[in-house]
Amino acid sequence: MRHDYKSQKAETFESFEAFAADAPAEAVITYQFYPEDVDANWDGVQKALEAKGFRTNRDDEDELLDALVGPVKIDAETIWKFEKLATEIALEFDFTPDGWGLLEE
Repeated sequence: MRHDYKSQKAETFESFEAFAADAPAEAVITYQFYPEDVDANWDGVQKALEAKGFRTNRDDEDELLDALVGPVKIDAETIWKFEKLATEIALEFDFTPDGWGLLEE
């Protein structure tokens, strides 16, 4: 099944617009992914994300992978640019996107 990037992008822009007025100028963006398979290749996806400049954290309890980037300028286009890249990588390893958030430093 093909991933629907168009809908994902629309959701990202809509989510950002909901709080754009209160968004920080710069922040770390964290993207969350969950594995589709119990035997997911956690090491592989983490190495691939890290090779593209993301930092990763694995939450075994919740079975989530965080991919972090930044601090970077915060606007919808920047959030989407990194979200699309992280999603493309994660999907190669059968991880599904589950949203994003901002961490102010």
